[in-house]
Amino acid sequence: MTSRERVLTALDHRQPDRVPIDFSGHRSSGINAIAYARLRDYLGLPGRPIRVYDIIQQMAVVDEDVLQRFGIDTIELGRAFALEDKFWHDWILPDGTPCQIPIWLKPERDGERWIIRSDSGRIIAHMPDGALFFEQTYYPFVQGEADHTKIEQSFDESMWTAIASPPGPIVSGPDGDQILIESAQHLRVSTDRAILGLFGGNLLEIGQFLYRNDNFFLILAGEPDRAHDFLERLVSIHLRKLEAYLRKVGPYIDVIVFGDDLGMQSGPQMSPAMYREFFKSRHARLWKRAKELAPVKVMLHCCGGVRELLPDLIDAGLDAINPVQISCRGMEANGLKRDFGDRITFWGGGCDTREVLGRGTPRAIKDHVREQVRALHRGGGFVFQQVHNILADVPPQNIVAMFDAVGE
Repeated sequence: MTSRERVLTALDHRQPDRVPIDFSGHRSSGINAIAYARLRDYLGLPGRPIRVYDIIQQMAVVDEDVLQRFGIDTIELGRAFALEDKFWHDWILPDGTPCQIPIWLKPERDGERWIIRSDSGRIIAHMPDGALFFEQTYYPFVQGEADHTKIEQSFDESMWTAIASPPGPIVSGPDGDQILIESAQHLRVSTDRAILGLFGGNLLEIGQFLYRNDNFFLILAGEPDRAHDFLERLVSIHLRKLEAYLRKVGPYIDVIVFGDDLGMQSGPQMSPAMYREFFKSRHARLWKRAKELAPVKVMLHCCGGVRELLPDLIDAGLDAINPVQISCRGMEANGLKRDFGDRITFWGGGCDTREVLGRGTPRAIKDHVREQVRALHRGGGFVFQQVHNILADVPPQNIVAMFDAVGE
């Protein structure tokens, strides 16, 4: 099978020729740039600039030689953009490693921290010295009476929605649509990997990004009419953007990736009843429209323990869930596969990054990965991915052990 056939076969709940592997196919399956620099050195690969495409999480662009080394079957649509040196400029990682970031990202030093400003000049994110990530510092709706007619304008003032990764502003000019379409076409014919298009379409999380988590939970619990008004306006925005996006790139991607972290370590952030009241029908509208517009499978990046929500997510039209956070309550691989494996693809759960990948020995990691793969791969419905991103302190030999165990 080609990589694309392998992934699509698994998504159709048929057994592929081998377990398909995702690494850096989306912004929650990649590797921190510090760990990536060490991995390249460990593998003895030629030196080249370490490029950070997602500055918030400090995520590296994974080069073709690494993708080939580990037999990776996926690629993100964003890898079709910012390929030339002119789109990158020098920066430095928290450990002192030189790197490059997109030219439209301009972090500033402010005392003992890095800051990022919105176009209006407001500080929306910072990374104090000693930290490894940027964090949100401004919430547009946190004070006063929020104006729900200005939801879309507020995206420019919130870290997670304002800071762009490639293609970013490359497609914002008058020729942007043509650049987007032609680059997507070129990627499609130049790779046999499954192509993932990152859309987002977050509902709960946009409320949290704008109101702040605590305030938005209070609104959901105590002001349901206000919550419904916010979410209905938000869905309208997402549907308009979804239609524009898929009319351009829909023929060239295989999986469209939505996002909404609904879980915690101890279980869902909300009851199934609250999910059904506020989110299920809206997720269903977005996912149904995506499938009407393009021949895509719908994946939801959804961290945490969400076992209790899976029946409703499946009923809403979800094809695959990621990252399958197996360390959370209710997320044990054997039970998930037994109860839901014929109805949803588990895109992840292949290696526990919380306790095993960073702390275990290579032998322990290989044993753990084999156990996870045995539990999840039968009959398709499984794409291997470690649980979320590989963090900065993970030893390179552990990363190699993880991927080699899948190959073996």
